[in-house]
Amino acid sequence: MRQRNWMALSVIAALTVAPAAFGQAAKKKTTSASTPSAGALDRIQKTGTLKLGYRADARPFSFNGEQGAPAGYSVELCQAIAEAVKSELKLPALKVEWVPVTVENRLTAVQQHQVDVQCGAVTTTLERRKQVDFSTPIFPGGVGVVVRSDAPKQLRNILSGKANDYAPTWRAVALNVLREQVFATVPGTTAEQFMKRRGDDLHVQSQITPVASYDAGIQAVLDGQASAFFAERAILLDAAKRNPATRSLIVIDRQFTYEPLALPVPRGDDDFRLLVDRTLSRLYASPGFADLYQRWFGKPDESATTFFRWNALPE
Repeated sequence: MRQRNWMALSVIAALTVAPAAFGQAAKKKTTSASTPSAGALDRIQKTGTLKLGYRADARPFSFNGEQGAPAGYSVELCQAIAEAVKSELKLPALKVEWVPVTVENRLTAVQQHQVDVQCGAVTTTLERRKQVDFSTPIFPGGVGVVVRSDAPKQLRNILSGKANDYAPTWRAVALNVLREQVFATVPGTTAEQFMKRRGDDLHVQSQITPVASYDAGIQAVLDGQASAFFAERAILLDAAKRNPATRSLIVIDRQFTYEPLALPVPRGDDDFRLLVDRTLSRLYASPGFADLYQRWFGKPDESATTFFRWNALPE
């Protein structure tokens, strides 16, 4: 009898102690797993270095300027962010390291903390937000298209949205015309996704050929290797204007999509993103922002002014 009572007490004691021990172990495990890694501001404070990624071939947003130094609209925004970081951390000096990135690695470079901000022209999408966070929007972007000035009138009308001029059989004619074309895009861009999605929607199997860069896309159109080149419209306008054969090119007066462009920043780093958004918001509301914008895109129209007014967050 005494033996049975002793065994019962032992079992009760074990059951009483075990949950407590398990709870402590679980607590330690949870605490360890939930401990966040050092944020961008902590890393910058320790190293004295801010790493900014940029595309060398995405003018007017970011490119290699005079003597190979980074230049462009997004680069100037990031320079303002660098000044804000220096002020926030009260650093006597801040080293800014410019890191070239490509379409393929621009998001992983942010995700893996190889850069603190990606200073380019990146469309905010839900899929991309699985990898990175985004700043408040920096530009009202969208897909555009460039063709040769001697492109067939039917193709230009279709791309301009005037295909219904061929009523009542305009749709069939338009689809047949599109099937005969070769369209160029830069792989990994929103323009490529748009072209594939649009082809699926219309059940049109146009040939989509990849090009390595925006300049290569323009050249493919000039050489007749592509009927049209789809890309971010602001970049197309700049590239066509700078090309020696600019008179042989037409950027169609149409924007196929409307997408906010933003600066990718590390995911989950709220303090750093707040600093970036505060810097951009103050910049948009400043008297000098119109001049900055005009340097790269021309005088802002009413829609551009409204865009930045909406995206300048109040304090």
